[in-house]
Formats: sequence, C-alpha cells, structure tokens
Amino acid sequence: MNFVLASRNKHKIQEILEILPELKNQIKTLNDFPQIPEIDETGKTYEENALLKAKTVCHLLSITTLADDSGLEVKELDGGPGIYSSRFLGENTSYKIKNEAIIKKLQDAPREKRKARFVCAAAAVFPNGKVITARGEIHGYIADKIQGESGFGYDPIFFLPDYGKTMAELSEKEKNRISHRALAFRKLFDNLQSSSYNGK
Repeated sequence: MNFVLASRNKHKIQEILEILPELKNQIKTLNDFPQIPEIDETGKTYEENALLKAKTVCHLLSITTLADDSGLEVKELDGGPGIYSSRFLGENTSYKIKNEAIIKKLQDAPREKRKARFVCAAAAVFPNGKVITARGEIHGYIADKIQGESGFGYDPIFFLPDYGKTMAELSEKEKNRISHRALAFRKLFDNLQSSSYNGK
C-alpha cells in the first residue's frame, strides 16, 4: 500500500522517514502533489489538527494519508505555546527568535516551573473512512540557553535530564528512538500493521 504524508516540512518529512524506514519506499509527501493547497490548522487539539490534515488530503487523493501535529507545552506559560507552537510570534518568525523569547520569559523561573513536554498526535485516514490515531509525549525542562546544532524547532531549548543535554544535542539515532514524534508514529505504525493496512 502507498501512503501520503500530509506535510511539506522537509525536517519533519526526513524525521518521519527515519522513524519509519519500513515505509520509506511507500510514502509520498505533499511535495509530490503541488495542487494540494495549504491546510489551515483550525483544530483545538493536536489530534483535531492531525485528523483535519489527514482527512482533507485523503479526500482529495483517495490515498491513505498520514499526518501529525505537535507542540511544546511549558508549565510556566500555562501549557503554551501548545497547539500554536509553529505560529508562536508568527509563522515566519525564526525558531531562534522563538527560542530566545521563551528563555527570556523563563529567565527568573525556578526549575519546577521550567517543566515542559513535547507532544505529538499522529493520524492515519483510509479512503474507506477508517481513522487511526496515536499520541507520543516526552518530558523535560526548558534550558537556560540555546544548546545544540541538531534537530529543529524548539529542540535546542528542550533539556532532557536523563541525558544531560538538549534534544538538539542528541544524535539523530538517539532522537528518533525517544522523541514524541517517534513514539507517536511507532504506535501508529503498530496499529497500521494490526489493521493489515486495509482499514479493517
């Protein structure tokens, strides 16, 4: 079976293909379908946004579609930026500026209030209407400064106490074993396997 990944984000696409190498030759992305318009993420949860993207693309192409939505939730920011993570301070604002802004907001916050988590909801929608979803979470703290050159997004400020480094200081292999996106998509893949890829 072939799948479409409802994304044009090169970093996300590369990461998901590394997380699910079993599907590498079966997945196309929205870069292969330029006629598909950008899909507004109007949901109120990660799951709603993931399903919105997957259902829209599946309806247009009649191909089983995978999608996800993810975000950073910070205790001191009342769970923000959350589902608005990619739009925090504006969609075209660089993540360096976003990361610096979060660090500045937390500069006097004690460790307890620097608690944070990455959340990812992944969804698969079949042409026959069947829907599968899965969620992954990873917990940590907001770092005192930007650290690391790997990863993307908020990875350079997400500190993992068990590793003593930020997500951006992990190797790709380490990150793709423990990340919120890896956990969500592996659960999704397990469910796809149990459904025999046929939506039953």
